[in-house]
Amino acid sequence: MPNVLDTFRLDGRLALITGSSAGIGLGIARGLAQAGARVILNGRNQSTLRDSAALLAAEGLEVHTQAFDVTDSSAIQVAVADIEARLGPLEILVNNAGMQRRGPLEDYSEQHWRELLSTNLDSAFLVGQAVARVMIPRQRGRIINICSVQSELGRPGIAPYAASKGALKMLTKGMAIDWGPHGLTINGIGPGYFKTELNAKLVADPEFSDWLVKRTPSRRWGDVAELAGAAVFLASDAASFVNGHILYVDGGITASL
Repeated sequence: MPNVLDTFRLDGRLALITGSSAGIGLGIARGLAQAGARVILNGRNQSTLRDSAALLAAEGLEVHTQAFDVTDSSAIQVAVADIEARLGPLEILVNNAGMQRRGPLEDYSEQHWRELLSTNLDSAFLVGQAVARVMIPRQRGRIINICSVQSELGRPGIAPYAASKGALKMLTKGMAIDWGPHGLTINGIGPGYFKTELNAKLVADPEFSDWLVKRTPSRRWGDVAELAGAAVFLASDAASFVNGHILYVDGGITASL
């Protein structure tokens, strides 16, 4: 029997993390690499990707980059084929790319709605499908979708975002049902409120920050590094029988009224 701690190792496994030039994606990439994975950072800006990759490389981690638009199915097909030819078989995918655009629902434009749904939901389907197609013949693979506490809870001014993350939760379960018989596990991580570029305005708002801290049982914002352990777990053999699950890393906010 293997030592249980060894089952958390990801030595040599190739992991693609979308939207990973900063924030949660970069934090998860760092955690996977620290567990031994070879990570591929993704974004649309090659210059930003190079800077982020240099940061991880300076920490002694193996990192590569792949710039492509996660909402462009043709670009995704080309990127996945290039990764497999250049770096080897993809074993881990983290669908992290996402955006937020707040506003009153009655004034929300159709263009902004479609842009948000395309980035937050369509990308997970398109990249997930492309990667699953190369994982299924190998009968092995891990896919992790970055959901949100808004997969369960709403807030004023973010109905489209909540809709996208609620749908992503159910897409995650559907992926597990369809692809689980082929040896894949597909799970989600639901972050609570973390100090990231996406939440910079909220972090700087004393009224909101005070409300959030009082609303959260752990009584604080989350730090991005605290998501890495959940990602390593779900990507590893330690989670070999975990499938279709959403792991909320939220300081308890979804447990409290």
